[in-house]
Amino acid sequence: MLEGLAHSLKNILPDAGDALVDKAMGAINDPAHGGLTAVVQKLRDGGLGDTVNSWIATGKENIPITADQLRAALGNAHVVSIAGKLGIDPTQAADKLAAMLPAAVDAATPTGTMPPAA
Repeated sequence: MLEGLAHSLKNILPDAGDALVDKAMGAINDPAHGGLTAVVQKLRDGGLGDTVNSWIATGKENIPITADQLRAALGNAHVVSIAGKLGIDPTQAADKLAAMLPAAVDAATPTGTMPPAA
């Protein structure tokens, strides 16, 4: 799934850079943080349920998320961990993840449902 998702993101976000997309998807899917399913749940728990549901649903436009919303929902430690894996500043990581995450979740849920947790 990760390879297909990264490929989809590279097509959706061609300016993001292949290495960054690959590293970001690896960090998002990191089992130490529960993978994509846990990230989605943390966002929902952080009050972003309608936003996340727009990414998962078919036929709806993805509601964007801000870096501040992402950091508040995931927690600063999670963002710092992802930033370390990407080799960039946590502020940059939050900005880039906020830009990528709607498309990533959308690409991972083409049928409108979350894939089974790994």
